[in-house]
Amino acid sequence: MRRIRILVAYDGTDYCGWQIQPNGITVEEVLNDKLSKLTGEDIHVIGASRTDSGVHALGNVAVFDTESPIPPDRMAYALNQKLSEDIVVVRSEEVPLDWHPRYQKQVTKTYEYHIYNAAFPNPLKRRYSAFVSFPMDIEKMRKGASFLVGEHDFVSFCNVRTNVEDTVRRIDGIEIDKKGEDITIRVTGNGFLYNMVRIVAGTLIRVGRGFYTPEKVKEILDAKERTKAGVTAPPEGLVLVEIKYGCQGLEGRE
Repeated sequence: MRRIRILVAYDGTDYCGWQIQPNGITVEEVLNDKLSKLTGEDIHVIGASRTDSGVHALGNVAVFDTESPIPPDRMAYALNQKLSEDIVVVRSEEVPLDWHPRYQKQVTKTYEYHIYNAAFPNPLKRRYSAFVSFPMDIEKMRKGASFLVGEHDFVSFCNVRTNVEDTVRRIDGIEIDKKGEDITIRVTGNGFLYNMVRIVAGTLIRVGRGFYTPEKVKEILDAKERTKAGVTAPPEGLVLVEIKYGCQGLEGRE
């Protein structure tokens, strides 16, 4: 028996998230099905991040156990032959049998939230960005975001259905860039609560539009109450960019 780790990229538009759901097809379900057909075994992948319905990924990580003779580094090529174009396994490799993508000591995740900020929507961007038609003050957004950097109790920035006891997380950095009509909010941290990045994005959008002052973000953080923060931004703007374990990502890059 071997444990294979895969790096998975996907367009989440047509999926009900990563985790298997009773109400629609998911990325996990597709991977289980295609891997089972490929290996002739009953395969169940374990994912690092259970992204929501409509959320995309460039670098989600998963593992599965198999006795297949397919070389670990060739598994990606074999699996991609069976997958549709909206799910791609970027890399595959063997790891120790006890390696788990969610239970590692040092984990850093990076998400990006994409906003299309123009007078009218762009139909070519509708699947991968949230549309905001009103002007946005990027400097105020950056100042507001600065209050979220560090280790805090982020209970104000998580879905009320979050089923965890510890809501303390660490954000290592938030970068906000604007190129033409495209705004990107890049958030890096050691882990995120349910809907946390989308609520952060929704709150910063309200800062950018002038509904909140930058200092209001700190007030929301200190209040420790979900109703104080902005709305949850739409899922199509969110991308899981990368997961790093220790000082290295899946691809072994520093």
